[in-house]
Amino acid sequence: MPTTPPTELDCPFCKIAARGEEDTREVFRTESVVAFFPPEPATLGHTLLIPRTHARDIWDVSPDLASELGRATVTLAGAVRRAMRPDGLNVIQSNGAAATQTVMHLHVHVVPRWKGDAVGRIWPPETHYSEDDKDDAWEALRREFRS
Repeated sequence: MPTTPPTELDCPFCKIAARGEEDTREVFRTESVVAFFPPEPATLGHTLLIPRTHARDIWDVSPDLASELGRATVTLAGAVRRAMRPDGLNVIQSNGAAATQTVMHLHVHVVPRWKGDAVGRIWPPETHYSEDDKDDAWEALRREFRS
């Protein structure tokens, strides 16, 4: 009989997926995903969407589950738009500590945005990459798709 990997035993999102957290403000649930409010939302209406099975990050998810997660993200974004009437919306999905992932269970942030909200910019105002550096990165990705 397979055992649960140690990363799942203490995963707070796995507990939510298994309905083990009574104080979770759940928005909706399907066979594959769960949407809920984080305890410290960036804005009102900020919702997290997770797969119900443990996947550490985007590289740990099957194409079928990724497809389901994508469809659920679009559905959630529409509901947030209708319910919260934001000026805009961020859909954020981070992978690894360097990308600010703090819970190692794949999750998507759907964050309604308003002009002047406390979130601020999520991108630097400018970067200083040389054209050669950009060409090298472009060629590396193109090479990967050709192989």
